[in-house]
Amino acid sequence: MPRAKRKRRKHSVRASVHIHQLSKAGTSVDFKIYADEEKIGTMIIGRGSITWFGRNRKTPIELDWTHFAKIMDERYDG
Repeated sequence: MPRAKRKRRKHSVRASVHIHQLSKAGTSVDFKIYADEEKIGTMIIGRGSITWFGRNRKTPIELDWTHFAKIMDERYDG
């Protein structure tokens, strides 16, 4: 029986880790997110917040963890 073709992945993520010391400010993980090999944004996850830079966004959207949790709970628990 012939093998089924593998579907090409639509999304890919590349990570860059910046950990100087886990408790220090400036520690983060940067994710560059792609759809069909085109960059759609960058997400930076840090000790105190999560930041999103959209594809053409000049200013970031930054949420502290409490605000982010509230948004996620409202969106997906309610």
